[in-house]
Amino acid sequence: MLHDGKSRRVAIVGGVRIPFCRAHSVYRDSTNQDMMTEVLSGLVRQFDLKGQTLGDVALGAVIKHSKDWNLARECVIGSGLSLRTPGVDMQRACGTSIEACIHIGNKIALGQIEAGIAGGTDSISDAPIVFDDRLRAILLNSSRGRSLLQKISPWFKLRPSFLAPQLPSVVEPRTNLSMGQSMEKTAKEFEVSREHQDQLALSSHIKAAAAYDAGFYEDIVIPFNDAEEDNNIRRDTTFEKLQALKPVFDKKTGAGTLTAGNSTPLTDGAAAVLLASEEWAAQKNLPVIAYLTYCKVAAVNFIGVDGLLMAPAYAVSEMLMDANLTLQDFDFYEIHEAFAAQAIATLKAWQSEQFCREKLGRNHPMGPIELSKLNVKGGSIAVGHPFAATGARVITTMAKLLHEKGSGRGLVSVCTAGGMGVTAILEAV
Repeated sequence: MLHDGKSRRVAIVGGVRIPFCRAHSVYRDSTNQDMMTEVLSGLVRQFDLKGQTLGDVALGAVIKHSKDWNLARECVIGSGLSLRTPGVDMQRACGTSIEACIHIGNKIALGQIEAGIAGGTDSISDAPIVFDDRLRAILLNSSRGRSLLQKISPWFKLRPSFLAPQLPSVVEPRTNLSMGQSMEKTAKEFEVSREHQDQLALSSHIKAAAAYDAGFYEDIVIPFNDAEEDNNIRRDTTFEKLQALKPVFDKKTGAGTLTAGNSTPLTDGAAAVLLASEEWAAQKNLPVIAYLTYCKVAAVNFIGVDGLLMAPAYAVSEMLMDANLTLQDFDFYEIHEAFAAQAIATLKAWQSEQFCREKLGRNHPMGPIELSKLNVKGGSIAVGHPFAATGARVITTMAKLLHEKGSGRGLVSVCTAGGMGVTAILEAV
C-alpha cells in the first residue's frame, strides 16, 4: 500500500463545528444532514476550498434514519466542495469522528490521498422512530401482495399494540443497562464520590464559559440557526446547585451519585477536522497547527467483568507503550466527560497499582496527571455531547491549544458504547 515504504506526517489544518445545543431546543427542526453540511460548508469557507477536490471525506452519525445511508456523500454534495470528492459513512459510537480522523490520517500517511475531512454529527431531536416488528411484517407482506386481496389480508392481523413506537435508547443489548446505570456500577467500584463528580462538573462549566469569553472558540464555532454558543453551558451554576440535584440512574438504593448535572446532556450538533499532508498544506498556503501522531482503539469485556466505559484506560496505556511515553509527558489532556464519574474513574485507574498490574500488565502505576491541564476549555458536561461529533471537537480543541502554545503534545480520549475506547496523540508543529 505504501508508495515509497515510508509513512508521511499527518497535519491538522483546522476544525469547525456548530454550537452544540441541547436536544429538542435550537436544532429541533434540523437533521443530521443539515448540521453536517453546514459544518463542511464552514470548513470550505474558512480554508478556501470551494470547488476543490479532496481525497476523501469520512463522516458518521450514531443515531440516523435509514434514508441517511449515504450521509457523508450527500453532505459533501451540499458543502461547496467539488462533486468529485468522495464520502464514506463510518460509525464507532461516541468515538466515530476520532475513528474518522484515524481513517483519513492513515490514507494521508500512506500516500493514498493528500487531504481529507473527518467529522461527525448527531441529532436526538430528529431521532428515527421505529415501530413494532409485527407492524413491519404487515407492511412488508402487504407490499408483496399481487392482488388486492393479498394486499389487504395482512392488515386483518393488526392490533393496537403494534402501533406503539420504539424510541432509540442507549441501553446495551448485552446487559440491558443504560450507560448511566453501567457508570453507577463503575463509580461504586472505584469509590468515586458525588462531591468529586460535582466539582469536576462545575469546573467544566467555568472553563467553557471562560473560553468563550476569551474568544478561544471564535474561529472554531460557526453560528447556526441563531445559536452562537453551546447552550448547555451554565454560567450561573454553583457547587451548591449541583449538590441539590437528585440521582437519575440509581434511585432505589439511595447510593446513586450520577445526576443530570454531572452527566452529559442529550445534545444535537456536528463537527469536522481538515487533515492533510504537509506538502498539500504548503501548496494551498494553509497553516499546519498540529500533527496527529499516534492512535489506539481498545475494547473491554463489560459483560460482568469490566466497566462499560473503561476501555480508554486500556487504549491510552497501549498507545503510550507504542509511543514510548509516560502519562505525564503531555501539556494538555482532553478526556471526554461522558459522565464526571467516567473521567474520574479513568484517572483513578491509572493511579491504581492493582489495576495497572492486573488489567494493564504494567509493573508500576501510570500515575496522576496535573488537573490544571485537563479539559482546559471545558469538557462534554458543559459543552454537550452529540455522540459522533465529540471526537472532532476534542481533536480541534487540542490542535488549537498546541498551536497557541507553540510546543508540546496532547492526549485525547473518548469512551464509547459497547465497551470501547478511542484515543490519540497530537503534537505541536
